[in-house]
Amino acid sequence: MRVRAMMAALGWPEREFAVHRHRSGASLAFAAPEDQLLTATEINEWAWQSIAANAADFPPPQAPGHPASWDDDAAERTLRLMARGEANPAAVALMQSAATQHLPFFFDDEGLTIGAGEGSLTWANDALPADVPWRDLHDIPTVLVTGSNGKTTTVRLLSAMFEKAGRRSGFNCTDGVFVGNECVASGDYSGPNGARRVLRDRRVQTAVLETARGGILRRGLAVHRADAAIVTNISPDHFGEYGVHDLSDLADAKLVLARAIGDDGVLVLNADDPLLLAKSSALSCPLAWFSLDDAHPRLLAHRREGGATCGVADGVMWLDLHGERHRLGDVDAMPLTMAGSARYNIANIAGAALVAACMDIATQTIAEVLADFGASRQDNPGRLERWQINGASVLLDYAHNPEGLSGLLGVARSVVAKTQGRLGLLLGQAGNRDDDAIRELARTAAAARPDFVVLKDLDGYMRGRGIGEVPQILRDALLVNGMADSNLRTILPEVEAAQAMLAWAQPGDVVVLPVHNLAARAVVVAWLDGQRAAS
Repeated sequence: MRVRAMMAALGWPEREFAVHRHRSGASLAFAAPEDQLLTATEINEWAWQSIAANAADFPPPQAPGHPASWDDDAAERTLRLMARGEANPAAVALMQSAATQHLPFFFDDEGLTIGAGEGSLTWANDALPADVPWRDLHDIPTVLVTGSNGKTTTVRLLSAMFEKAGRRSGFNCTDGVFVGNECVASGDYSGPNGARRVLRDRRVQTAVLETARGGILRRGLAVHRADAAIVTNISPDHFGEYGVHDLSDLADAKLVLARAIGDDGVLVLNADDPLLLAKSSALSCPLAWFSLDDAHPRLLAHRREGGATCGVADGVMWLDLHGERHRLGDVDAMPLTMAGSARYNIANIAGAALVAACMDIATQTIAEVLADFGASRQDNPGRLERWQINGASVLLDYAHNPEGLSGLLGVARSVVAKTQGRLGLLLGQAGNRDDDAIRELARTAAAARPDFVVLKDLDGYMRGRGIGEVPQILRDALLVNGMADSNLRTILPEVEAAQAMLAWAQPGDVVVLPVHNLAARAVVVAWLDGQRAAS
């Protein structure tokens, strides 16, 4: 294989290769020296350019910026220069020393970090120390959170529980990087970069790391080990990207988290997800299970074996841990559940409570957080935020796929049943979903029988689509699924679209606003606050 020959020419030790064949082609992965990963990426791209069946689809980049796919000798010279410029033997030696002392380490353009959080030190790559104060360095408790929906809510719940227990928490999510209540970086930091920012902050005593699918597939996990991890659920989304074409592929990608869990850790799984149930038999790490039904067969069996579970029975959430049963409270009284109507948040609560308990948070502390979290909009911004404006109910959320939207609309319908008003919906989708996925979102919307829908573009999420292209696909699908054209309106700017929804609303109506762009959300939230103050 040309790649093996090239790696040997660079003096790299022979490592394991992996080829994943899938519907749209194949993916190549191989291990490389940790100080030469950019060079390894160039080798990977060079390999694909060399065998591309259609040069028009894979135009060769011009040397000297990239290795020449048409000339192996020239490519070797280019890659040698790249590897020489990137190599950092001192960093490699320090990482090897850290590994022998069972310390985490993080190496990238920002520098080399050994230890984590309050037990870490970071040095610039060109100023690495000759002597390291090893006794001052240590790891911190770390939790990984993934799933199709509910990741950010689960992360925030866990952070609140750790803070309530007196442990300063750092977390990353789709909204940014946070230490305690301080936002230290704003934006989508749900991948390895955000995780490293948390783990390098010396104020952090416990890390809760949102670990999204895209980051796992592009860059892997930010950590080699974690004390606990949770997979909230698996639902259709992002098919066709990085070799993921169905739910099984997606579950495999998210279950990569299990590789970071040792014999003294725990992976928390959703027993209501059939795919997670099926996949769990192949996992070797310790497991814990949660469900909306405390009498779920998997929970019953797991408890008989002495395992930890969390579930709901007769409207009460119960935690079973180390053979003892703990009452966490009435579900309807937990603000995040909206009187029990937000079933997806009941699942998020059960999963977060189980993780926290497995991380030695006292059950009383967990119950106190659940009794209060969600009462303030600041607890979980952008997720099921609520306003009353001129008699209309406004729900703002991040719902971004059919399952998430279905759950949100279920909450909205429960409010409509009480107010006897109309239902209005703001609807858009990111451009990287294929046409069928966009139509499925429209079918989910139409099933809730909204009285009025405003279609929008998602600024910052166009991802190759033309202006108005996604709203047109949504409109066509809504019409096919029984909505009248007179009840549809297209307003492409997200903020203007949200404002039009409220202009339509009357007392008793419910307006649902899935808003995804952070800048647009800040404007919409500020405007809604002003409207409420003036109402």
